[in-house]
Amino acid sequence: MQSTNDTLAERRRTLRTPTFRELSHEECLDVLRRNHYGRIAFTLHDRVDVEPVHYVLDGQWIYIRTSQGTKVTTIRHGPWVAFEVDEVHGPFERTSVVAKGTVYFISGVRTADDPAAYTHAVEVLRRLMPDALTPNDPVPSRSVLLRISLNEVHGRASQP
Repeated sequence: MQSTNDTLAERRRTLRTPTFRELSHEECLDVLRRNHYGRIAFTLHDRVDVEPVHYVLDGQWIYIRTSQGTKVTTIRHGPWVAFEVDEVHGPFERTSVVAKGTVYFISGVRTADDPAAYTHAVEVLRRLMPDALTPNDPVPSRSVLLRISLNEVHGRASQP
């Protein structure tokens, strides 16, 4: 009769250890293109915060629409952020991409300094939510448009 320790040792040998690999830049962009929900991390002094947001990737930019509040106020003081997206398919089958960059605010007024940037941002965001910034907008309080430059992008994938 086998002891419990022998049985556990045998089970451990038969379990597959997950493998990890770095994603290429293009694979990272593919993950960002496939998804539209991520987390933005930002800091002010000694405080770090993370907020979930919807987004759209366009070229080397992540476009976000949000509401006025603590996140916007904090980012105005320190525009350097990290942005993360995960795809989880199981305990050891997941992909994660982290982008680091600078946030640029896009004015909500069409007559702003750069009306083309505003128009482009609205077009990009409407890929995700066609009624964004129209009278039928389901979340009209989200009037702050911003974009994050992809200064650094890194990703990892694991599989059993």
